[in-house]
Amino acid sequence: MTEPAIEVTDVVKTFGSVKALDGVTFEVAPGEVLGLLGPNGAGKTTIINVLSTLMGVDSGSARVLGHDVATNADAVRRAIATTGQFAAIDDVLTGRENLVFFGRLRGLTRSEAGSRAGELLERFSLTDAADKAAGSYSGGMRRRLDLAASLVVPTPVLFLDEPTTGLDPRSRNELWGVVKDLRAEGRTIVLTTQYLEEADQLAERIIVIDAGRVVAEGTPDQLKARVGGQAMSIRPADLAHLARTAEVLRSWGDVTTDDAEGVVTLADIEPSQVSAVLAALDADGVILDDMSLRRPTLDEVFLYLTGGGAAPEEATA
Repeated sequence: MTEPAIEVTDVVKTFGSVKALDGVTFEVAPGEVLGLLGPNGAGKTTIINVLSTLMGVDSGSARVLGHDVATNADAVRRAIATTGQFAAIDDVLTGRENLVFFGRLRGLTRSEAGSRAGELLERFSLTDAADKAAGSYSGGMRRRLDLAASLVVPTPVLFLDEPTTGLDPRSRNELWGVVKDLRAEGRTIVLTTQYLEEADQLAERIIVIDAGRVVAEGTPDQLKARVGGQAMSIRPADLAHLARTAEVLRSWGDVTTDDAEGVVTLADIEPSQVSAVLAALDADGVILDDMSLRRPTLDEVFLYLTGGGAAPEEATA
């Protein structure tokens, strides 16, 4: 069997009286994109800091490519790259100078660093601004430059800690495209995010963290299935039939009625039941104006699993 790229086992980390991580355990397969999802203060950034060797633990263990983060930190650092919540670039240096600087820090010669900087500037659509001070870049450009800096020396494992925070939708979509390209290259990626759509778009598997504990894990589809099957919404052609529609649907489960929109929603229905529901409505004389089926969103999963509340803020967010 293939060894996990990342192993986290019973990790505990406290900050004063707050237990930021409370026995966290999970694995990440080589080439997998794992999404870490949770409220503010749930422990997501603490996990990234532990795996990046930036923070020790009170108990438990963590390994990256077989290297223990506590006893073999140098080997772990050679295997990883990290993009934090805030861009780590120098505003005074140009985009090109920033990348050359990071390349030199990672052991490249000046010539190698310059060549690699040119490649990354082109890949991240920053060539036109390459020789402008990074301080003049837009938010989206700064995040792309920050991600490029973490890739100056290719590593098999990449940690992305809320990489699209504060970006507009266009810039967010551009960065999603970059992450998808990295996924296609076979990188192992751990992504923390508060954007539910982002996790749905990028992660093959999601772990939900709440109050320092893993409360759920699975593919996006598996997590959505925990909330329920599909919701069925019916709009009768005659709004006077709303109550009758609700009464028919109630035979199949929980029902809500939106009088303003003229819609009755059945919270959970299996696809095999749809024909029977429609037949029952027809038999009761309800003519439909519209009918739709909708799967649960990750937003609904998130609220269902975490209770909609945030955990106590940890020292590192």
